[in-house]
Amino acid sequence: MIDLNTLSLAHLFDELTSDGSLDRLLAAARCEDLGDFGDVTTSAIVDAELTARAAGVARGAGVVSGMAAVGRILESFDCAAEVDLVARDGAACEAGEVLWRLHGLLAPILGVERTLLNIVGRLCGIATLTARYVREISGTGAVVCDTRKTTPGLRALEKYAVRCGGGTLHRSGLHDAVLMKDNHLAHLDINELTAAVTRAATAARARHDLRFVEVEVDGIEQLEQVLACPEGLIDIILLDNMSPEILRDAVAMRDALRPGLELEASGGIDLDTIATVARTGVNRISVGALTHGATSLDVGLEVS
Repeated sequence: MIDLNTLSLAHLFDELTSDGSLDRLLAAARCEDLGDFGDVTTSAIVDAELTARAAGVARGAGVVSGMAAVGRILESFDCAAEVDLVARDGAACEAGEVLWRLHGLLAPILGVERTLLNIVGRLCGIATLTARYVREISGTGAVVCDTRKTTPGLRALEKYAVRCGGGTLHRSGLHDAVLMKDNHLAHLDINELTAAVTRAATAARARHDLRFVEVEVDGIEQLEQVLACPEGLIDIILLDNMSPEILRDAVAMRDALRPGLELEASGGIDLDTIATVARTGVNRISVGALTHGATSLDVGLEVS
């Protein structure tokens, strides 16, 4: 299976949207805004042949994301305006900076305006917040990962935005990687954990092409049991809601017993605590707030 984190942003966008999810999203957005009658305000006041120029402008500083989707958004609303993408996904932008320019019939530009601004603003907000988290752990060797705490229907775009901000992508969904969490393992006695995880991981690898196999633990005793699984079967162990002191103990145990296995910290980690967590020696830190806690960047459309 393709490692999404090795792809360029252009190739990543194509891969994430190859399943038709973006087309379905945009079809729903068009129906939501234009309904059965179209833009009744514009049709009442704007001549159908009137042309105009319009610029998408960032009204705050941040990190750009969503330029890759602009053309597809316009196309889905039958807006044939000429597009000049001024900004580049993954680049920093300042307040007042032009992100894109349009030239064409004004009526369809106004019809697509809100959907275009909503999507680009949302993605820029996620990229901007992700970049803040990434800066906090610069030099530690750890990476910041996203989670499945995404907006239904927007996951592909929101994950793309995480990469634009310098983050690392986790699994795309329940279908492409194994992550045995506490609710999967709650029925097991601690002494059954090694055998049960070994059986499950072996069966899953035999049936599916997986990005990785990961197991969540909530303490050192469980960690020791998972580390006892056959080498090469488990790729990542998720250390859930552990203090920095326990995380350091977990890293020491991993280094002694299975140095090639990655450790991921998760659970309530924010901008104030992520650097401390990264310095414990874990490889990955997953942060749901990258997507569920991001505030959209204010982006406006200026027509002339």
